[in-house]
Amino acid sequence: MFDKYIVVEDSLKRVPGGVQFGVRLPYYRGLGLSMVETMDVTVDGERVPEENLTVTLGDRTVPFARRDDETDTIWNFGEIATVTARLPHELGPGEHQVGVNFGLRISYFPVPMVGQDAKTLKLVD
Repeated sequence: MFDKYIVVEDSLKRVPGGVQFGVRLPYYRGLGLSMVETMDVTVDGERVPEENLTVTLGDRTVPFARRDDETDTIWNFGEIATVTARLPHELGPGEHQVGVNFGLRISYFPVPMVGQDAKTLKLVD
C-alpha cells in the first residue's frame, strides 16, 4: 500500500558490528510489533538473518526474533523505526542497496499482507 515509503531515504549509518536505517510500515494503520509476521532485510543483496536484527521504536529496542512477545509495543502509521542489522563485515563508504520485505498479520485479512521496498542509500558516518 505504501511500499515506496518503507526504507527511509538518507538513513543508512554505520554502527559497531553493522548498520542502522529507518523503516516505516507499509500499512495505513498502526500495528503491534507482534503483528509483523516477517521482515526480510537485505544489504547489498545479502539477506540478514532475523536473529541479527533489532527494531527500535521510541525508547524501546527489541530483538526482531522476539517480536511475538511485544503485544504492547505499537508501531504507528508513519512512525520511523530504526532497524539495526548486525553484519559479518563492515560496509565500505558510498552507496549500498537496502531492501525490506514485510509480511503483516492484519485481523481482517485471511492471508498476510505484504509490502516491499529497496533503495540505494549512501552510508553516513
